[in-house]
Amino acid sequence: MKLKKLGSSDLLVSEVCLGTMTFGEQNTETEAHQQLDFALAHGVNFIDTAEMYPVMPRAETVNRTEQYIGSWIKQSGKRDQIILATKVAGPSRGMPWIRNGDNDLDEKNIRTAVEGSLRRLQTDYIDLYQLHWPSRNAPIFGQKEFDPELERESVAIEATLSVLDSLVKEGKIRHIGVSNETPWGVSEFIKHAERQQQARIISIQNPYHLMNRSYEQGLTETCFREQVGLLAYSPLAFGRLTGKYVDDAQTKGRLTQFPPTWSPRYMRQEVIATSAHYTQLARDFGYTPTQLALAWCYSRWFVASTIIGATNLQQLEENIRATDVKLSEEVIAGINAIHAVAANPAQ
Repeated sequence: MKLKKLGSSDLLVSEVCLGTMTFGEQNTETEAHQQLDFALAHGVNFIDTAEMYPVMPRAETVNRTEQYIGSWIKQSGKRDQIILATKVAGPSRGMPWIRNGDNDLDEKNIRTAVEGSLRRLQTDYIDLYQLHWPSRNAPIFGQKEFDPELERESVAIEATLSVLDSLVKEGKIRHIGVSNETPWGVSEFIKHAERQQQARIISIQNPYHLMNRSYEQGLTETCFREQVGLLAYSPLAFGRLTGKYVDDAQTKGRLTQFPPTWSPRYMRQEVIATSAHYTQLARDFGYTPTQLALAWCYSRWFVASTIIGATNLQQLEENIRATDVKLSEEVIAGINAIHAVAANPAQ
């Protein structure tokens, strides 16, 4: 397992990051602990979670993922062997169970969120603390274009950064990152950090996979020049790129278990059609669709770590072993040919 330097920090993270949003919904506490043990035994030192997990988010299960990781940390005694990342939810009035649904990225909410995560994770510090999504209006979660009609009141980036900088100085978090961000947002965080000599963001956690390569349009240069590492999430496009929905549209998985409204971008007809093309390409060259999708992410120069999620150890093993798969130039040409016809249908 390769270790990569994360952004401008001193953190060396495994090229595979264990995503945990299934813990507490699709996975029991025992299964979660088994995944953590398996990942660590296979060279994964990077664990990503969030206060709002598991997914699908609901009042009955909120915070359960962090609790499961915390019980594993306490039982295993392996806190010093992992790099632990979590996230604070942005404005989420559709989730009243998170700080009464009135939360935003201000001092009161961020401090409350950090203290809650530290308590649940049973740790004294968080290695990487991320903003789950921006306070401001931004084109995220399937919104393909910026819409000024959606403008709303928001917490200024400099105010949010000031709180995070204080938490770094207090030792509660070591480094900071953003998620679901744009080139403008990244640039603003860097600008204010430099002006005020405050903590710089070291990472951005955005979707990146064969059916959403929008990161390549603007963010690659911005993050390269500012030394911000990409943590690629949803590399399998909510399971669309595993081929299982191509073989059986009603197979058990996130897209059939959860309401379509939770993941509408993965329900588009162009996504369904394009996933079939990538599935066929993989099989034509002797790969599983999962191997093709993950090997693509693992091979990109700008990806610091790829966040994988699994509901069983067999899936987790295949996801990790895909790091050994090297795609030929012919396969890469095939990927780019499909992308040229159907660019970013799941953006």
